[in-house]
Amino acid sequence: MKVLISIKPKFVEQIFAGTKTFELRKKLFKRTVDTIVIYSSSPKKKVVGEIIIDRIISSAPKALWESYRNNLGISEKEYFKYYKNSKVAYAIKIKKVIKYKKELELKDFGIEKAPQSYQYIN
Repeated sequence: MKVLISIKPKFVEQIFAGTKTFELRKKLFKRTVDTIVIYSSSPKKKVVGEIIIDRIISSAPKALWESYRNNLGISEKEYFKYYKNSKVAYAIKIKKVIKYKKELELKDFGIEKAPQSYQYIN
């Protein structure tokens, strides 16, 4: 199953460059997902590619930071601000990245507006 998620453009660039090998989330999908469709949020506002998921790691935020900090694409300050008041941090390990040759619109997927967290798609 595929899921569309919004990712800030600076993180999308890091994913495509291979310097960010985990996508961080506070909430995880309820269904089994193998592919993430990447929506690059404002100011780009385009669907730009896909991530094939290797595995998903769940851990206490501090432990996850200590294990994977060099692959998260985020500063320690930003990381702990993001996970403030969270007991669990989720890190989606990227197996493969596919960059679309032609960027797409949300409407190409039958979606009117970007999801706050994620949205399942066919």
